[in-house]
Amino acid sequence: MIDFKNGSFFKLRPSADGAEMVAPILLPDENVVMSFKSVRDTVVFTNKRIITVNVQGLTGKKKDFSSLPYAKIQAFSVETAGTFDLDSELELYFSGLGKVRLEFLGNVDISSICRFISEYVLR
Repeated sequence: MIDFKNGSFFKLRPSADGAEMVAPILLPDENVVMSFKSVRDTVVFTNKRIITVNVQGLTGKKKDFSSLPYAKIQAFSVETAGTFDLDSELELYFSGLGKVRLEFLGNVDISSICRFISEYVLR
């Protein structure tokens, strides 16, 4: 599992290949809504959970998949990009896990991610 307590995830940018990476572990009625990638790692938002993929080793064949269900989110916060700080941040607080912090490059629409999470957390 990714050590979420030790720093934050690398800066994430939109990616189209996240669906392919998590396809083997998706449920039959689960769909990828959006995905983001850093240098090697990936974060995928589905209609049921957030899946983080930590690529390990020199060859990158070993991967660690962490499943973060929306139902376990107790609170979250969003920090938008500014004039000098061009990156945005999403902090999610999970029961039993603690805080998960994801940092996005400035061109990511963090407000749409916030609205998306709100749909599942605030039901």
